[in-house]
Amino acid sequence: MINEALREIKRGVSEIIDEKRVVELLKNYFEKGESYFVKAGFDPTAPDLHLGHTVLLQKMALFQKCGAIVQFIIGDFTGMIGDPTGKNETRKKLDKDTVLKNAKSYEEQVFKILDPKKTQILFNSSWINKLGSTGLLELTTTFNVARMLEREDFEKRYKSNAPISISEFLYPLLQGYDSVAIKSDIEMGGTDQKFNLLMGRYLQRAYNVGKEQAVVMMPLLEGLDGVNKMSKSLGNYIGVTDEPNDMFGKMLSISDKLMWRYYELLSSLSIEQINSLREKVKDGLLHPKNVKENLAMEIVQRYHGDAAAKSAKAEFEKIHSKNQLPSDMKEFELENSVWIAQALVDCGLESSTSQARRDIKQNAVSVNQNKISDMQMQLEIGEYILQVGKRKFAKLKVT
Repeated sequence: MINEALREIKRGVSEIIDEKRVVELLKNYFEKGESYFVKAGFDPTAPDLHLGHTVLLQKMALFQKCGAIVQFIIGDFTGMIGDPTGKNETRKKLDKDTVLKNAKSYEEQVFKILDPKKTQILFNSSWINKLGSTGLLELTTTFNVARMLEREDFEKRYKSNAPISISEFLYPLLQGYDSVAIKSDIEMGGTDQKFNLLMGRYLQRAYNVGKEQAVVMMPLLEGLDGVNKMSKSLGNYIGVTDEPNDMFGKMLSISDKLMWRYYELLSSLSIEQINSLREKVKDGLLHPKNVKENLAMEIVQRYHGDAAAKSAKAEFEKIHSKNQLPSDMKEFELENSVWIAQALVDCGLESSTSQARRDIKQNAVSVNQNKISDMQMQLEIGEYILQVGKRKFAKLKVT
């Protein structure tokens, strides 16, 4: 039982620091029924979660099945500083109202994955505020500036004379102090968080907590482009609140190679089941498209239910396989003759007229289901079906 649990826990993991500690905690649970605490922190800098976030959440859910109480830390205090990880400049502070609004959104979404009965939602301001000036000064004495500058992103900024605020030095210390305050047994995070995660172990020793947390690091999930990590700012993400049809379509747009990465990090199928699918595709017994559709169905079912997943699949087949129009399109009305690029922007299909021109040049724009190449096309009085790519549609009436 312990070995099987450990194998599933290690699936897709980039690195475990102090694996013996993890095994000990699993053993105590399966043999003695003793629970333990798994911590993960989220700075509420954006109001919605995407599938990249769920890689971590799903591993936390697995730990819950293996005896863990998840300590879900919403960094309402540290979020107002801003995590400097991977940043080449000081990040703007968030105001308290924005932080709390985003935090509420996270809190509502995580229970799509985590077991609420085995989850503690904690706000780190509740213990950091109690530190006071004396406690904060004491915290700063536990670590020196030279060690802090060994951190890669700080080192790069220091050498390039880019500003580093003192508050940014405080960020990893405060994240580490979270582990002291809540006495976590395991902390989880992405590979880009290694410095901060190890700080928790270090400070638990410095404050004589009586334990040192193990660290479990998950890889960063690539976005739809298959190159960069999934990110809202890059537009290569699938949000857990995306509409079922959009979610299904986005899943079908990933490459066959990336599909296996998504299976490993997102699917609830066992390693054996995934390997079996891979072999069948390799041997020509299964088409990659069908395997990808099954994954898309699983993801949509998880966040929207079985009926929505079946409907999304049927809608996708209607549009793409049978070359029909979607059942539900947003409708717009514009006056007088309108330039096609401006029409695409006004209908929400393009972010700018320059992007519209690029897409027309790349043969990605259709009017009334016919590809167009004329970037100066004018839409006269009439009704039109506009399409960009495979998933963006709008109905336009020019009066």
